[in-house]
Amino acid sequence: MLELLSSFIIDNGYLNLFILSFLASTVLPFGAEALLVALIYKGFNPFIVVMVATIGNYLGACTTYYIGLKGRDAIEKYFSPSPEKLKKSERLFNRYGVYTLLFTWVPGIGDVITMVAGLMNLRFKLFSILVFAGKFVRYFAIAYLVAFLNHGL
Repeated sequence: MLELLSSFIIDNGYLNLFILSFLASTVLPFGAEALLVALIYKGFNPFIVVMVATIGNYLGACTTYYIGLKGRDAIEKYFSPSPEKLKKSERLFNRYGVYTLLFTWVPGIGDVITMVAGLMNLRFKLFSILVFAGKFVRYFAIAYLVAFLNHGL
């Protein structure tokens, strides 16, 4: 079984990482970090791994942002966030401004922050820069830590 899983990771690594990263930023309550780590340990190019995870996660966030643009009815239909999470994210967004988008990778509130940006009609260009940067730094830090622990850099 372990050999089959390992083969699946190697044969479809980048595609699997992209899909998992995308879904983790839209509808599924988990992340792609374990697969990112596994791919680096299997010898995949760390920079490409980071970029694939970042792009997938960013595009998933764009989907969530778009649903936010469509309004509260769309959010409730597709995500059903708790009213408390939505209010907390709105308070954070209002208090700290657009820079909260650098933390859309934080489990539990990240997707809601992304929705709030859509609800508030935040310019997409600004949204893109901040969300992509935050997700890239997160995945880069994980990849660097893995490389450091694996190779003692």
